Amino acid sequence: MSATDIAKSVDVDLDLIQEQAASVAEELIAAAKMKEGQILVVGCSSSEIAAHAIGCYSSKEVGEAVFNALYKATRKHGLYLAAQCCEHLNRAIIIEEEAALKYGLEMVNVKPQLKAGGSFSTAAWNGFASPCAVERIQAHAGIDIGDTLIGMHLRPVAVPVRTEISSIGSAHVVCARTRLKYIGGERAVYQAQK
Repeated sequence: MSATDIAKSVDVDLDLIQEQAASVAEELIAAAKMKEGQILVVGCSSSEIAAHAIGCYSSKEVGEAVFNALYKATRKHGLYLAAQCCEHLNRAIIIEEEAALKYGLEMVNVKPQLKAGGSFSTAAWNGFASPCAVERIQAHAGIDIGDTLIGMHLRPVAVPVRTEISSIGSAHVVCARTRLKYIGGERAVYQAQK
């Protein structure tokens, strides 16, 4: 497939992908001790999930399967889901307008498509009640499905979280939580991290 192809059939188990995505999300949310109103950023390559080179197998069905699982998990915990677009939209973020307003994020004018933004961010745009795009966020935790480079959208300091499931479909999964920075020298006293 070329970089302009869109998958015409699904050659992956969508139910399994949903189960894997939900399991990773639940494990990360627990490990990160996420609180209601916080942001979970996700980058997702449907190409990598389906064992293709990144950017060469945009699949609406795969994007929707992952989005549905993650959106259900984040809503259950009162979190905001943020969907990272691909490099063709400069890794912009699709998020609920409510979250953008709560966090004072500057909205930009773009709407993701399968080959310009990606299948996951397109599913988010279509699945959110009131979607908007922003250029940058500082999320409290993140899931990177298929090596999509979400680090730019995490708060400092990011801490890796190893989940029991290390792949969704054929895509490598990396998770991270964030913590407060430690400042001061040897005389400083720190609070226990919550």
